[in-house]
Amino acid sequence: MTKESISEYFKELQNQICAALENADGKATFHEDNWQREGGGGGRSRVIQNGNVIEKGGVMFSAVWGDLHEKMLASMGLTEKVDFFATGVSIVLHPNSPKVPIIHMNVRYFEMSNGTYWFGGGIDLTPHYVVEEDAVWFHQYLKSVCDQHDESYYPKFRNWADDYFFNTHRNETRGIGGIFFDYQKPNESRNKQDLFAFVKAIGESFAPIYTHFMQKNKDLPFTENEKTFQMLRRGRYVEFNLVHDRGTKFGLETNGRTESILMSMPPMAQWVYDYKAEKGSEEEKTLSLLKKGINWV
Repeated sequence: MTKESISEYFKELQNQICAALENADGKATFHEDNWQREGGGGGRSRVIQNGNVIEKGGVMFSAVWGDLHEKMLASMGLTEKVDFFATGVSIVLHPNSPKVPIIHMNVRYFEMSNGTYWFGGGIDLTPHYVVEEDAVWFHQYLKSVCDQHDESYYPKFRNWADDYFFNTHRNETRGIGGIFFDYQKPNESRNKQDLFAFVKAIGESFAPIYTHFMQKNKDLPFTENEKTFQMLRRGRYVEFNLVHDRGTKFGLETNGRTESILMSMPPMAQWVYDYKAEKGSEEEKTLSLLKKGINWV
C-alpha cells in the first residue's frame, strides 16, 4: 500500500462521516473549503454550524508534504534534512446542548523520505457533565474495536489517552479519555497492513459512536446553570488545545492552514475567576471524575 492509497482512504472516510453527521443532525450541512499548502499538498476543510444538535464542528482532511521543519527534525533527533508526507482526518464537534458531549478524533499517517513511517490517532470524549452510563458505553465500544486487532491495545492506549489529554496546569483530564496512540510502526507481530486495518477500524467507529450520543441526549432538558457550566468546560477544552495539543503545534509549525488548525475552538466559551462548584452538585461530581486511571470497563 502506498501513501497515496492511504490518503485516498482518509478522503473517503471524511465523506462517510460528514454524511452520517448531516443525517443525524437533520438541519445543518457542511461547508467545504479546498486549500493548498505553499510548501506542498493541501486539504479539504469541512465545517458544520448552527445545526439542530451540532453548534459548530469540523471534519478535516489533509495530505501535506515538503521539507521537515527544523523543530521537528530536532524533536526526532535527526540532523540531516528529510522530506515528510502526512495525511489524515481530524474531527472536533461542539454540540448545542450541555447534555451532549464534545468529541475529538484523529487518524493519521506520517512518512519520511528516509524510509521511516508510522500511524497515529485517537478518539476521546469530553462530556460537559460526566454520565457514568455513557462513559462505560463509550469505553466498552472502543475496547471492543481494539480487541478485534490486539487485546493489548485498549489498556495501553487508554492509559496513553489519560496521560495525553491532561491539563497539567489544572491537574485534570480534558474529559473521560478514550484511546490515543502514536508512532505505531511494524514489528515482529504486525505489519503495515495490520496497522492500517486498526486505524481504519478506529476511524469507522466515529460515526456510530457520536450519532449514538446525538440521538440519546439531544432532547434532554437543561437549565441556564447547566449552559453556563458548558461554557466553562469549553474553556478548559480551549486551554488544552492551545497549551498542550501536539497536532495544533505541528500544524502551525509546518505552515498549515490556520483556519483549519483552529477549527477545534468552540464558538463561545467562558472563564470565571477561581470557579468553585457547589458542594454536592452535578458540577462538583463531574470535576471529581476528571482524573487519570478510572477503569470504566
